[in-house]
Amino acid sequence: MPINRRMLLTAAGWGLVAGLATLIGVAAIRVVGEGLTGGPAGEVLSQAEIASELAATSGPTVIGPATPSPATSSPATPSPDPTGGPDAVRRAAATPGGTVVAECAAGRARLVSWAPAQGYTATDVDRGPDDDVEVSFVGPAGEYEVDAVCVGDQPEIGWELDD
Repeated sequence: MPINRRMLLTAAGWGLVAGLATLIGVAAIRVVGEGLTGGPAGEVLSQAEIASELAATSGPTVIGPATPSPATSSPATPSPDPTGGPDAVRRAAATPGGTVVAECAAGRARLVSWAPAQGYTATDVDRGPDDDVEVSFVGPAGEYEVDAVCVGDQPEIGWELDD
């Protein structure tokens, strides 16, 4: 059975379209890959580049894992942060909704930092300095209200779940 010209053109057309579609797909994947990784696809960073990138990022510091106990907080330590002064005392507390670091200086409380747990967002932040400071972490289990007050020169951090 002889191959006619029409079948040959049809096969060539399909081959051309398939090749073009493949090239477009590869180009699209490369563009998306570069957008996700910030560089050429498959680029491997050295340890020095990773350390440099991590040092350049700024954000809240997380102090340990979240624990379900409302009474959990770290021992108070003197603060090296000049914003609280040389007499400031800091304490960190972890809740299921996130982590909080508070300090006391001159009898006034201040939230130094707060970091919501995964799936939570921080709302209603009263950073202070004030008699009491607070932040709420809202997420899948409800709203965790965290507050800090100064008892003497020691920060006391408490929290409760507000469904």
